[in-house]
Amino acid sequence: MDLLSIIGVVLALGSVLGGNMIEGGHIGSLLQLTAFIIVIGGTTGAVMLQTPLPIFVRALKMVVWVVLPPRQSPEQSIEKIVSWSNIARKEGLLGLESMAETEEDLFARKGLQLLVDGSEPEAIRGILEVELGAKEHTALQAAKVFEAMGGYSPTVGIIGAVMGLIHVMQNLADPSKLGEGIATAFVATIYGVGSANLFMLPISNKLKGLVQKETQFREMVIEGIIAIAEGENPRNIETKLQGYLH
Repeated sequence: MDLLSIIGVVLALGSVLGGNMIEGGHIGSLLQLTAFIIVIGGTTGAVMLQTPLPIFVRALKMVVWVVLPPRQSPEQSIEKIVSWSNIARKEGLLGLESMAETEEDLFARKGLQLLVDGSEPEAIRGILEVELGAKEHTALQAAKVFEAMGGYSPTVGIIGAVMGLIHVMQNLADPSKLGEGIATAFVATIYGVGSANLFMLPISNKLKGLVQKETQFREMVIEGIIAIAEGENPRNIETKLQGYLH
């Protein structure tokens, strides 16, 4: 669990709400259902309009990474790759067939299977890099969904504010309805700007960083598998891959 993300959310909300209370306001003044529907519903609809369904669904699945990022252990993976190298050195590449059948990581399993099939190192690299590039592109597009939401929500908030002011102007003769319209106007702006800068844009940047980290991890796996295919010394492979730990 990423505690820093949780602390960040609590600190961001606490600062805004706490500042509001210090100035004599109360939380209830910031809870406005109409403004919420306008900003969140409008922003979501705009993003759905521009995003293919598979990317949108992927984005919804990835959002959990903010607090529960993918588990990766480069140190353990290096140990595993070195053990594969020792097996290949002693028993030949066919000795890795049982490893390929039991490997849980589908990406590494494909690389091992290519080794067992006797593919050339450059062919292995080409196949794995194409798959890696496709995975990275899809993941980054999903992360950009939240970036787009961060771009749209302030503008939708302004739309909500204008709608609230229109409501105010239409009811100038009825003072009892002015407060609701003014509240919608200002709270919609807060929702739009706040959701963008406190949540959507940070989530997007967080996911992009995690995607880059996962890509680097996969690149390390590729380098290890290629080194095995080229028959490098296990000690040299370990030394090379340890460079990714920095």
